[in-house]
Amino acid sequence: MDSVGLANYETLEQFIIERQNQFPMSTGAFSRLIRDLSVAGKIVNRDMRRAGLVDISGATGMVNVQGEVQQKMDALAHSEFVRALKRGGECCLIGSEEHAEAIPLQTNNQEEGGEYIVLLDPLDGSSNIEVNVSVGTIFSIYKLPSGVVEPSLDDALQSGTEQIAAGYIVYGSSTMFVYTTGNGVNGFTLDPSIGEFLLSHPNIRIPHQGTSYSINEGNYNSFEEGLKEYIKWMQLTDPVDNRPYSTRYIGSFVSDFHRNLLKGGLYIYPSTEKNPEGKLRLMYEANPMAFIVEQAGGLASTGTQRVLEVTPDRLHQRVPLYIGSNDMVLAAEAFLSGSRLHTD
Repeated sequence: MDSVGLANYETLEQFIIERQNQFPMSTGAFSRLIRDLSVAGKIVNRDMRRAGLVDISGATGMVNVQGEVQQKMDALAHSEFVRALKRGGECCLIGSEEHAEAIPLQTNNQEEGGEYIVLLDPLDGSSNIEVNVSVGTIFSIYKLPSGVVEPSLDDALQSGTEQIAAGYIVYGSSTMFVYTTGNGVNGFTLDPSIGEFLLSHPNIRIPHQGTSYSINEGNYNSFEEGLKEYIKWMQLTDPVDNRPYSTRYIGSFVSDFHRNLLKGGLYIYPSTEKNPEGKLRLMYEANPMAFIVEQAGGLASTGTQRVLEVTPDRLHQRVPLYIGSNDMVLAAEAFLSGSRLHTD
């Protein structure tokens, strides 16, 4: 892209300021928070590009709170986002997939503490870094409840409907920052030549119907019967609705979700015998992505309930997840409920 072409693109910061000006009572704190997240994302992206050249890939030898082997980039990304949020002073409490407890922040704001709670998965899919698979950061933002002086874990346990913003950063062939504040979804691509995120995907809308689904079919034998029937149905030939559908499973949630958001499709991580509550975290993964997909015209369900209406009872709570194109999520719910159990 030449310099003339670049002049036609709005930067993330310009985009934020423009929308901030639409609200006369805005203090700019939220705008600064989004900027801080984007800066941390740029730093993580820089380090990701050096994987294989310096010792930042592979496992640390530690096991995180999820019972998973922590990757070096997990720890690095966690540190960078915590550092950026603490330095910015707009955040009062962080919940991270890489930390057992919520992290209260002593901010640099001398007049008053930060008013936002940020929950994040610093680096989703990090075990794929060594094989050059796209990975990402997922974040969710809540407002500190009115009257709270000392933020605690209870203040973070809000349902997904209370989110004021959510987004993700995907580190792939290009690096994209995608977020929503409840007024549509917009995507910004990082131009490394100028170090800025540029608005490349305004007002993203997910197709109502896709032709692919993402699921680890290696767990097929432990799926509930309704899901098995749905998978069989998606594999049948029917030219009317372009079946059979294709299986497209990367194994990195951000990457699978991002593809489906742009092209249409369904991502499924169900309950299994090994993980009866599912594997994805409600607060760090399911809620923020559910907010985004609904704002783009899609749906997110546990199979029986709207994800955003699940009442959280713990920070690292897990839920089954069916997320993506509207018609495909509705079809999944129908099969799971038993109202469609015939594949003929």
